[in-house]
Amino acid sequence: MTTPAPRSGGRHGRAPNATTPGGAAGGALWRRMAGQVLVAGVAGAAGWGFHRVFPGTELLAAVIPAAIAPAAVAAILGRRPLWLALLLDVVLWFAGTVLLYKAPHPGVFADVANSWHALLTTLLPAQPEPHLLVLVHTLVWAAAVIGAETLARTRTRIAAAVPALAVYGTALLLGVDGEGSNLPVAGALFVLIAALALLRDDRSPVWLLAGLPAAAALAAVALAVGPLLPIAAQPYNPRQDADLPPPRRVDSVSPLDRVSAWLQIPDRELFTVKADKPLNWRLAVLDRYDGVRWTSGARFQPTGGRVPETGWTGKADVVRQKVTFDGLPGTWLPAAERPERVDGVRGLVVDPESGALLAGAKPAKGFSYEVTSKVPRPSKQELLDARPAVDPGLTAFPAGPQQRLFRKLAQEATKGATTPITRAYRLQRYLRTNASYDVTAPPGHSLKGLEFFLQTTHRGTSEQFATTFALMARTLGLPSRVVVGFRPGEESGGIYRVKSGHVMVWAEIKFDGLGWRPFYPTPGRSGAKDDHDVVSSAIEESEELEGEFTQGGSDRPKTSQPQATGNGEEPSSGPAIWLIASVAGGALLVAYAGVVVALPWWRRRGRRRAEGPEQRVLGAWRQTCDDLGLRGQYALTAADVVARQSGSGDISAHIQPLAEISNFVRYAPDAVTEDAAAEAWQRSDAIRRAVRAGTPLTTRLRNRLLLR
Repeated sequence: MTTPAPRSGGRHGRAPNATTPGGAAGGALWRRMAGQVLVAGVAGAAGWGFHRVFPGTELLAAVIPAAIAPAAVAAILGRRPLWLALLLDVVLWFAGTVLLYKAPHPGVFADVANSWHALLTTLLPAQPEPHLLVLVHTLVWAAAVIGAETLARTRTRIAAAVPALAVYGTALLLGVDGEGSNLPVAGALFVLIAALALLRDDRSPVWLLAGLPAAAALAAVALAVGPLLPIAAQPYNPRQDADLPPPRRVDSVSPLDRVSAWLQIPDRELFTVKADKPLNWRLAVLDRYDGVRWTSGARFQPTGGRVPETGWTGKADVVRQKVTFDGLPGTWLPAAERPERVDGVRGLVVDPESGALLAGAKPAKGFSYEVTSKVPRPSKQELLDARPAVDPGLTAFPAGPQQRLFRKLAQEATKGATTPITRAYRLQRYLRTNASYDVTAPPGHSLKGLEFFLQTTHRGTSEQFATTFALMARTLGLPSRVVVGFRPGEESGGIYRVKSGHVMVWAEIKFDGLGWRPFYPTPGRSGAKDDHDVVSSAIEESEELEGEFTQGGSDRPKTSQPQATGNGEEPSSGPAIWLIASVAGGALLVAYAGVVVALPWWRRRGRRRAEGPEQRVLGAWRQTCDDLGLRGQYALTAADVVARQSGSGDISAHIQPLAEISNFVRYAPDAVTEDAAAEAWQRSDAIRRAVRAGTPLTTRLRNRLLLR
């Protein structure tokens, strides 16, 4: 079978004049070669748009081979059958994955399929792991293959660049949270596509020399106007709709359960910290209590080192540390206060709410990493004005007779305190002065054990003091949690050697605007005064503030004058509508309409087809909350949602059974059946129909257009 020769790519499809050496045939050849170079450049530039996801040079290993190889194949086999070119492209794609993984990897196809969700649940920057970079490699390869073969086998001008533009759009969505800007990449794409259009128009090289500066000037204008567009201020972030992994237990032995054992062998070397100042090194944050033990409800997400900010945004000290492991067990990573950045940990995961850090594998002795932490420094007035955050999960107290005792003692300890912060400090002072520190006290933090500590022994370690404080605070409506960490350690030349005897447990209370504030209810060995050899600066500050707030009627809050917030300027009205329309064009409108139509369907489809019946039940519950307009209100319990829908007809008839199934999944996920998942989605679909029937069409359209 004879394959017809491809056309030269000229505007009128003229065949080259083979009888004139160096004439039209030579011109067609250089245009074909130059066109393939431009297609490779467009695909590579689109792939570089992922630099906000993977900021390191490792991204180049995924982008460059995937962009160049298909263009080379099309240039060599442009006159051969298409199936032969595609076969060679597939072989070269697989060779590119071997370079990424450093060896043939049998799970490469599964990685390509799963990398989407992995990136949506990753805190940027993502670690440049092969199982994530393979997605970029595959997207760029597909765009380059389609573009190169389109250029070689058709007479179109810029259709070969369309797949690369789709890759660039994907990079924009996945890189919303990343550092840097993709506007220069957009400018480069504009210039490359303009050059491709001029080249395919069969113009002389002079047109290229004149047209490229004009295209560069237009790209510069677009770069200047782009940040002014409304969508640039608050771009859509697909991570808001990604289902996060459920809470998980990270160690077989909780760090809180190790406290007593560590205190019995106080000279065991655990780790060293090189830092400019002494601080407490937090290890684990525990926020759930079932009456027997404290556990973590953290939802750990992979990250390339960034830890999202939350809570306090005022004055703070930045502290840098270098931590080196010695004999610390488990995968928890110590750090001062709330980390902002972690470097040197492969497979790092972080809980965005607490800032707790975990390594992907147990660190070996001698392993080191660097941490940058933020230590809040609120003023006295800001502390006095603070109000506790509203979070039912952080004020929950297990059912039992001990709750009455804890509430009674807490009310007696805080009698006369008129602000939340003074109640917390008086509660701290009560425990420090009414019980003694004793490393030989029996371990444990069950309700029965803490009741025995309060009524009988009056002695314990920081395990009993901190957990008692947290539970007593909850009876006062103060949302609390427990932190396991270490005192600064023994300092020598700016390096703090932390041993097992430096272990310490403290409590934290969450305030609106302030975030989590630490409290230290554990006294020193001699009683009320802390007499440790190395006293943490955080404890000293707490002691000082507690003394000021609890003396001489200083509980009464002062009247503060309004202060400038720094954001009182009126937002600009933005550019004129004609300017927005001229820059954005119809392409943005079409793309946005596609997202509006496809996103809700794709989200429901993913939840309905989740792996495992327990995940499908949770997906049905989350879909129902979205349909009821409760997206983002994660502090609401199932009972809260049911209470809000009481008396609402068809909705109330289905919401209660669905809530019961959802609660069953949360406490016994292994016992969920396929029938329960099917029933959950039947209930969810019925609620959705009822909501749509009771919502005006105009409201539904507005919510859909705003992606609510």
